[in-house]
Amino acid sequence: MHLLAVSALALGLVAAPTTAPKVVYGYAWADGTNKLRILPTSATNAKQRYTLKLKKGAKELRLDYAKASYRRVTVACDRKETEGEVNVDKLGRGKTPCKAKDLAFTLGQGPVAVRLEYSGSKATRVTEIMTSALRFTTVQGTASRAGDGTLLFKGRKLGYTWMSSFYRVTAKCRDGWLTGEPVNASRDGLGTKQCTHTDLNRISKTWKYPVLVQLSYEPVSGYVSELWEVFGDA
Repeated sequence: MHLLAVSALALGLVAAPTTAPKVVYGYAWADGTNKLRILPTSATNAKQRYTLKLKKGAKELRLDYAKASYRRVTVACDRKETEGEVNVDKLGRGKTPCKAKDLAFTLGQGPVAVRLEYSGSKATRVTEIMTSALRFTTVQGTASRAGDGTLLFKGRKLGYTWMSSFYRVTAKCRDGWLTGEPVNASRDGLGTKQCTHTDLNRISKTWKYPVLVQLSYEPVSGYVSELWEVFGDA
């Protein structure tokens, strides 16, 4: 071995090989302070728009983004929406440099379509991407609580936000699940009294078993836009 190489090894000057960060695409959800969860999807790009699709067998990741760089598709970090102005590269990836606190703000509005680089349990770079329009489907089934803002439905985690609607069959939003006469039920047994995500958070804590619901959700992002309490005998 060359004398200089031997000397470098002896002094510990030879750099250890670095591991390249892994890359995933998907919809990021808030999951605690400076934490997010994301279910990796497949991604195809055309004309600065990504189409994301579910991947069979994909496992959800929970990552810390406190020290991650963040790029938005909006022209300013504090915008809730693009408002008709975007700052993206030729692939439709955000170019506006923002901070972790801005990502926390964005995640507070709901799921965010991103290209995400991570190493271990740490997100290192989060980049918003332009996506195709969301498509919602309405289904019935049993749901259980998986945390504030999160439901487990047919084996999949779904999320809801302050923008989601919750319809009850009970007289009041704060009544127990399916308590009293179904005074706010349609002929199909669906709730008609509009309540909030806070009401849903509160009542879901009382569910001892999965409950029957109807919901409108976007399958890829897992975003629930509307959820109905169902009274089977209405």
